[in-house]
Amino acid sequence: MPELPEVETVRKGLVHLVKGKTIESVDVRWPRIIESPEVELFQNNLVGQTIEDIQRRGKFLIFKLTNFDMISHLRMEGKYGFDTDQQDVIDKHTHVIFHFTDHSRLFYNDVRKFGRMVLVLKNESSEYKGIKQLGPEPRPDVFYLETFQEKLKRSSKAIKPLLLDQKLVTGLGNIYVDEALWEAQVHPETPANVLDDGETTRLHQAIIDVLARAVEAGGTTIRSYANALGEAGTFQVALNAYGQTNLPCPRCQTPIVKTKVAQRGTHYCPTCQKRKG
Repeated sequence: MPELPEVETVRKGLVHLVKGKTIESVDVRWPRIIESPEVELFQNNLVGQTIEDIQRRGKFLIFKLTNFDMISHLRMEGKYGFDTDQQDVIDKHTHVIFHFTDHSRLFYNDVRKFGRMVLVLKNESSEYKGIKQLGPEPRPDVFYLETFQEKLKRSSKAIKPLLLDQKLVTGLGNIYVDEALWEAQVHPETPANVLDDGETTRLHQAIIDVLARAVEAGGTTIRSYANALGEAGTFQVALNAYGQTNLPCPRCQTPIVKTKVAQRGTHYCPTCQKRKG
């Protein structure tokens, strides 16, 4: 599943490719991709709309249009493609096509068909139910250590699933939770409320650092992910825990262990990340 760094990289690619373009028509080939409004109204409302910008909130892309916000969630396998000469082959996994007035096209492709698009009035995307409940972005100017520590102290839930639920901080998926916990030397099953201030401080900084480095690297390519420019991310070469089963921990050389935590494949170092509580 694309996580925050991958979605941010897609956003940057889309800005480069389609910002300033005006929509001439929209083909919807799999109606369930469109969550609301109903498909015909979705298509009609988009005609004549100019893409003024593309923003991101958590893992949601927000197309800022002349009169609307179009919210796009890629879910498991969603991705965007683009062509300028209408020569690209439309395959069975292409579900939405945006035709622009300059004859270029933006494609939404989704093998699993789990992705969704929603059209709301301009500047109302923050009220969309999936966005409204999100925690702060993982940046030091909005993700405050003291607030993070207070919320951890109020929960006895294991730290990994707590970080995955997007309410403490948004944008963390399975890969980057494993990486942040490894960097902070915190066991993924440790109850949040038994972590001391030193551990929560390290974890807070690790979340910011890991996601910032992954954004800079363009994300992590696992199986089919590629950004909107057709380029794969490179962060997988810097992974310390995720996907490193039986390889030596870069810090202590103990083999990395893979287990399941809250039904998610989880990687950690049994020496550096001792379970507490």
